[in-house]
Amino acid sequence: MKKNVLAILVVLLIASALVFAAGTKEQKGANTIEIFSWWTAGGEADGLEAMFKEFSKKHPQLEIINATVAGGAGTNAKAVLATRMQGGNPPDTFQVHAGHELIDTWVTTGFMEPVTFILKDAGFMDKFPADVIDIISYKGEVYSIPVNIHRSNVMWYSPKLFAKFNLKPPKTMDEFFRVADVFEKNGIPALALGDNESWAATHLLESVILASLGPDRYRDLWNGKVKWNDPKVQEALVNYTKMMKYTNRDHAALANMDAAGYVAEGKAAMNVMGDWAAGYYYSQNFKQGEDWDWAPAPGTGGVFIMLSDSFGLPKNAPNRENVVKWLELCASKEGQDAFNPIKGSIPARTDGDRSKYDRYLNAAMDDFASNAIVASVAHGAAISEPWLTRVNDIMAAFTTDLDVAKATREFQAAADRYAP
Repeated sequence: MKKNVLAILVVLLIASALVFAAGTKEQKGANTIEIFSWWTAGGEADGLEAMFKEFSKKHPQLEIINATVAGGAGTNAKAVLATRMQGGNPPDTFQVHAGHELIDTWVTTGFMEPVTFILKDAGFMDKFPADVIDIISYKGEVYSIPVNIHRSNVMWYSPKLFAKFNLKPPKTMDEFFRVADVFEKNGIPALALGDNESWAATHLLESVILASLGPDRYRDLWNGKVKWNDPKVQEALVNYTKMMKYTNRDHAALANMDAAGYVAEGKAAMNVMGDWAAGYYYSQNFKQGEDWDWAPAPGTGGVFIMLSDSFGLPKNAPNRENVVKWLELCASKEGQDAFNPIKGSIPARTDGDRSKYDRYLNAAMDDFASNAIVASVAHGAAISEPWLTRVNDIMAAFTTDLDVAKATREFQAAADRYAP
């Protein structure tokens, strides 16, 4: 009997997955728009809902189908999306990281329509920085609308724990290890990590590499011009292994936002994560300056590792005209100022209403305007999706075995295969 029940449950689960992967064809119609994303919790979900409300004000006749797939950095959503796109059943529009994830995965392979006309018709081309336009463009055409800018290299820290031990947030890697020793001696994890999905380890590593290489050689590493046996790259990998000594024991079972929460709850001193953590803190009513504060990740001051969420127009989108309306909102000042203050990101536009943004986000706007800008590896801006998948696989093992020589060989082999 138990075997029969189990078999039935397995069949039902498989059937449910297939229905989801097949999309929502039966729900689609002229008065709907399916918006596919991985924004399911905290500030990201609240920010998306705020943009939905703006859209509904402008287009009350249209029903939004909020097609979300949970999973940090879109790891699960991307797999579902690939199944649908390759099966000829695209959502009307979908969230995609600007840069190589967009261009290499969907544009060069012929799945997307250009959307340059949306920015030109609205007079918005000059409202976005030229560097942002560049990363969403291919052969002179824009292929997605960026709704935000996120910063990857942020160190979130506990003001209470630092004050308790009379410490200052570290500005360099050497300072990081000195303060980490103090916390370790007092039984407190210095670095909260939540890498139950391996991209979170990759996210940490990109800041550690930047700290050793600086912006120019960081770019060169991901362009294949700097080798992984370079002394400074080796320094970064060794620093990463040393940092693991100071992490929480449950890091492999912990989600990335739970690790950020450890800082605000006083369970750990620091966490390196993107500034969507700020959106999470706001959604949980944690207060900046009391429960959490921020600084650039150690060794990365003056540099901004950027990523951008965007939405595009798939070829054969079931409701193309409705997608154009959505993308017009995504590109607008009103849409971006509704979304970003809640999401914990800054607008991709240069004319955001600063009065709507808090102290952290205003500081992020200042840094984005003045810092050296490099692209995030962990979030698809700097390297292709196949290369990133391999990097994440390497990091899953490296975070456990801490074998620098092995990781060096594997990283170099991946670069040899995928670097431009």
